[in-house]
This record gives sequence, structure tokens and C-alpha cells, in this order.
Amino acid sequence: MPSLDLNHTCATSLDQELARHQTIIACLCAAWCDVCVAFRPKFDALADQHPELLFLWVDIEDQAEVVGDLDIDNFPTMLIQQHNYVTFYGTMQPDSMQLHRLIKAQEGQTSEQLHSQVSASSLQLQWQTEANLRKRLSATGS
Repeated sequence: MPSLDLNHTCATSLDQELARHQTIIACLCAAWCDVCVAFRPKFDALADQHPELLFLWVDIEDQAEVVGDLDIDNFPTMLIQQHNYVTFYGTMQPDSMQLHRLIKAQEGQTSEQLHSQVSASSLQLQWQTEANLRKRLSATGS
């Protein structure tokens, strides 16, 4: 399954997909960004390889109410969330292999391991409140 565009027309399917998937891989991008446009097919191909994960494509301008005040320094910005734990949030090279390695490194972690990982630094603790995509989506009703 290719990645799901986060938009107003997918609200029902998004709720179902969020309930079905524990892990979200979100690419925060912009339609005008040539790097993002070139990266999209690779992101979709990775989504096809991992149907057990929910891949979301989030246009930061179209979905400004969800993105809100998230600090996005460059594109693409990736957000990985397992359950309610944001395990990665930041800019990455538009390289699907790098993203795949990150996904594989986090695969199969227990709740205790996830909690320990996200408590490792003040920045990661900050992600839990500021970058929690599940909470942002529920707050906006998307």
C-alpha cells in the first residue's frame, strides 16, 4: 500500500489506519519542494515493503492545523511514532535506504525499551509533547 496523503478527504480511512497500525512513519514536506517531489516515489515504495506500518505524507502547508508550531528546519522531515512514543523527529537525507535502516533498528522494541529510548535526552522528551502526531491529529479532528 502506498503512503496515505494526510488531507481532509481521508479522515475516515485515516482513523481506521491509525487504529490498525501501531507505528507511523510520517514525511513532513511541501508540494513546492523539488526534493520532496523526487523523494515521494521512494517513500511510497518503502511503504509497499512495510504494509504493517502506516506511512503518511503530510504537506505542512495544506495541513497547517495539524503541523502547527512544529519546528521544521528542512525537507524532508521525518517523524516516527510507535504507539504514543515519538522515536525519531528530524530532517533526513531523501534516501529511502537510510529511512529503512532506521525503521529496522527500531523494529520489535518493547514498551520498556521505547520508554527508555525516548527518555534519553531532553530533546526526545520534548518530542513526546510537541511532535506527537497521534495527539495532534486527535486535537484537530483530522
